[in-house]
Amino acid sequence: MDNKNNLAYFLLILTTIFWSGNFIVGKAASMYEIPPFSLNFFRWFFAGLILLPFTLKEIINKRNYIFNNIGFFIILGITSITIFNSIVYYSLYYTQVISGVLMISTIPVWIIFISSILNVEKTNIFQIIGVALSLTGVIFIITKADINLIKNLDFNKGDLTMAIAMFSWALYSALLKKRKYEISQITLLEVVIISGLVFLIPIYFIEMNTGHLIKLGKPFYLTLAYVVLLPGLAAFFFWIKGIAIIGANRAGVFLHLMPIFGAIMAMIIFKEKFMFYHILGAAFIVAGITLSNKKKLNA
Repeated sequence: MDNKNNLAYFLLILTTIFWSGNFIVGKAASMYEIPPFSLNFFRWFFAGLILLPFTLKEIINKRNYIFNNIGFFIILGITSITIFNSIVYYSLYYTQVISGVLMISTIPVWIIFISSILNVEKTNIFQIIGVALSLTGVIFIITKADINLIKNLDFNKGDLTMAIAMFSWALYSALLKKRKYEISQITLLEVVIISGLVFLIPIYFIEMNTGHLIKLGKPFYLTLAYVVLLPGLAAFFFWIKGIAIIGANRAGVFLHLMPIFGAIMAMIIFKEKFMFYHILGAAFIVAGITLSNKKKLNA
């Protein structure tokens, strides 16, 4: 069991690193005026294309199971592929990366809340305290250990849409744990991608018809390569695997690592300095993750 848990922790840490980078790249995409919905469409189009040779046989063999549960897979696809990823890229046109990672800190709270409502998992007191500690750590990072700064946050259109994206991801994560699947995890990812792409296609054409066209060039190719391979394929597969091993509630708390990794990336890319409040925030986040992984005393 310890080996399985350690594997889950390792995969979830890699996931948060890749997704932190996705915010950095997403912000860069807005600077190069890469249309957000078009970027998300091609991200998942190529990701699905790469996975197809490895999953087509199982999809055909399990077609009856897939079609019998198509409604559920469509919900997974819409919440994760269509809504969450599109809105993240859209939001970064109007808000800062730091505001985006602040919104991410709310996901574990929503996962626990939704999981409780859907009777997916019971919530225990350690998870509640762990989330509180992790949120405290995030606040230290965002406010630079000055609580008065949080009162002056001006939530713009990007902040509001980012909140919708975070809720959509929490719903996806909770629902993902709700069932046992008769298909492999890689095929599950492919089915979710296809389901989400179906609803993303019309949004892509609407964006294109309004004059927001992709300018082919090095910035677009590099951006697309990153979002397809790492936050797209690798991170989604790792996330699904992590949830399967330790559950949605415990996996969700790992998202609190994203502000830390985001800060590290900002230091490397933008030459920002690592300050005391980063260390203080990291300590609370790690404490929260550790505490939330205890399984006792159901609330």
